[in-house]
Amino acid sequence: MKVARLTYVLVLLCCVFSCKHKEGEYHSLNEKIETESKKYHGTDISSETYIGDIQTIEIKEGTHTFLIPERKSQIKSYACIECHSKPLNAMQNGSEIQKAHWDIKLNHANENTMNCASCHDGNDMNNLNSLTGNAIDFNKSFQLCAQCHSSQFEDWKGGAHGKNIGGWSQPRAAMTCVNCHNPHEPQIASKWPVQFNTQKVKERE
Repeated sequence: MKVARLTYVLVLLCCVFSCKHKEGEYHSLNEKIETESKKYHGTDISSETYIGDIQTIEIKEGTHTFLIPERKSQIKSYACIECHSKPLNAMQNGSEIQKAHWDIKLNHANENTMNCASCHDGNDMNNLNSLTGNAIDFNKSFQLCAQCHSSQFEDWKGGAHGKNIGGWSQPRAAMTCVNCHNPHEPQIASKWPVQFNTQKVKERE
């Protein structure tokens, strides 16, 4: 019994003294976010003024509960069944084929890996479609992205990826994948600065 206690104490001391980070340093970004956000608990600081008139819904993913922008009211042609009154294959095989969404270019993954049907269900156009055939609400499209982008999804849940609205004060609100990325062409293009600094160019000559 004494040996077991002594072993436990030695292991504990080893853990305490082997950790070389200083006060205010963290093992991971998620640990830092979790620790720093506790400063706002029990205070009257609120992010509601920063959220402004953005219509939000509350979601819970794992241990994280926060607000995200409501999306369906922002989609120009939602609900999809207003036009997609029949299953897609029935519309495609009709005498008059309606050409729609032809302006959308899919530049997301290799065409052998992904096409429109990877995310959209031709029989249930009001929902997105998971890889296993389950319906995903358009307001929770991040669940669709998470299937392939799992590490970014974990970072997003913790607040290390994407844009938070109003900092770390409560209620926490965050933009979703589609608020920053075009789902059909998610790579964010390079941009020049808003104002080109001609003075710096002259100095470098």
